[in-house]
Amino acid sequence: MIKLSTIYHENCTETLAKMDGNFIDMTITSPPYDDLRDYNGYHFPVEEIAATLFQKTKPGGVVVWVVGDRTLNGNETLTSFRHAIIFQEAGFNVHDTMIYAKNNPIPSDCGKRYRQCFEYMFCFSKGQPKTFNPLMQPIKQEKAFKSFRITKVGRNDLAHDHVAPKERKVNNIFFYNVGTSSSKDKIAFEHPAIFPEQLVADQISTWTNAGDIVYDCFMGSGTTAKVAHQLDRRWLGSEISEAYIEIATKRLEPYLETLELSTAE
Repeated sequence: MIKLSTIYHENCTETLAKMDGNFIDMTITSPPYDDLRDYNGYHFPVEEIAATLFQKTKPGGVVVWVVGDRTLNGNETLTSFRHAIIFQEAGFNVHDTMIYAKNNPIPSDCGKRYRQCFEYMFCFSKGQPKTFNPLMQPIKQEKAFKSFRITKVGRNDLAHDHVAPKERKVNNIFFYNVGTSSSKDKIAFEHPAIFPEQLVADQISTWTNAGDIVYDCFMGSGTTAKVAHQLDRRWLGSEISEAYIEIATKRLEPYLETLELSTAE
């Protein structure tokens, strides 16, 4: 039987196999793609993961898959788009393609290229998303505007005016600080590539409600678990690296003292 509030020390395919069908409301994760991350030699079967996630995700649930590309011999691998096609072929809709832009990317010499400062955040949905709590931003529009329609004789204004809007949905390019400014938990940075906490908070808030189940296939330093707990979501995760589980466990202790944090073999 699957346990919540648990990091499973195993391949995510093993954890997924323990779940009933239609179990997860949301998965948010970043796979160890293109050898860009030192993941202790772990190779993951993305086709199997995508197919199994489709089975285990509830109708209306989503997978937020954060992925980038490596440039190899002057050629971008396009791993990100290959993953998107694999998830689409597994049955998911590519509901939204968002950009995770880094305010402070690692300085590097990119040769005859501009500095790389973003990754893709694909939102794959099982059917139409059941939950959407959009992030909003205030706008200034001082005047109300008239509605109109085009007819055979030209433009006709409608009788009523619309009230000037006060806010609108944010764009699908999200800017976050990375590195030591992305979390106050110093131990988290013993992991080579942590999620910005605000990125996880924004996505969990958008696609789930309190009490929903959030899963992370590659739990790493435990950011998904921490943020899900703070937002009153239930959570579980998988992590193949014992070293990363130790980091996550130490990191989560101050936040999860009222919950049972266990590591299942």
